[in-house]
Amino acid sequence: MQYVVDGLLIGCVYGLAAMGMSLIWGVMDVINLAHGVLIALGSFGVYLICTSLGLNPYLAVVVAGAVGLLAGMGIYKVAIQRVLNTSSLATLLATFSVNMILVGLGTLAFSTNQRALDVNLGSLTIGSVTVQVTRLIAALASILIAGGLFLFLNHTSPGKFIRAITNNRDAAELVGISSQRMLAFSFGLGCMLAALAGGLIATIFPFTILSGDVYQLKSFVIVVLGGLGNPLGALLGGLILGAMEGILPAFIHTSWVPVFEFILFVIILIVKPTGLFGAKK
Repeated sequence: MQYVVDGLLIGCVYGLAAMGMSLIWGVMDVINLAHGVLIALGSFGVYLICTSLGLNPYLAVVVAGAVGLLAGMGIYKVAIQRVLNTSSLATLLATFSVNMILVGLGTLAFSTNQRALDVNLGSLTIGSVTVQVTRLIAALASILIAGGLFLFLNHTSPGKFIRAITNNRDAAELVGISSQRMLAFSFGLGCMLAALAGGLIATIFPFTILSGDVYQLKSFVIVVLGGLGNPLGALLGGLILGAMEGILPAFIHTSWVPVFEFILFVIILIVKPTGLFGAKK
């Protein structure tokens, strides 16, 4: 039970990270290969804010998310907008180029040395299960953000505009919706979710500028598992992946866990490519 609980808690954060990739992929049909470095930069953003300004780490996560939103909109304007309607390969190369630039700048600024935040809020013991409070807060924050995203997409005008553009961009423009503005905002929103996930990860684990690659690979698995463009599916997929990571090390060596994760990835692609919870737009 201890393994399961630990896995589910971190799985919520994995799900939050995957939501950003799922949103951009579902709305724009763009695979964001800069997703991992944005997660890492979210971690570094929280680290710098806390160490330089002495701000509470969870308030720093909010600041990192806001910066991620603005940075994502800027990335869209500079690198994505010009190639969006050309080919999938062009958008793939554009996001890969952004990834390499950000990794290079991040390595120059922070090196590849490991950093860690000293966030120790103790633990809670319920029966035979001990839960680290930092993991519990990160999981609850991820669930609240996921709920907020669901409400935003379904019950606000900008959210409905994003869904309209996803379903039929030409028809949305005919009724006065600015597709470019909404697409920029959607990309920024996906980057914001990545930065928020990175900030929460920084309160739990050590990190480097390269550690985002691991979470990007997990996000791919979760997006396919939960269903393309399905934010709720991403959260549930994250829980499944987290539970696997919690349970499997009790029976096999930790180094084998990624192998089983990608075996699951291939099986889902073959058996149910729309994901366990169905793709949504």
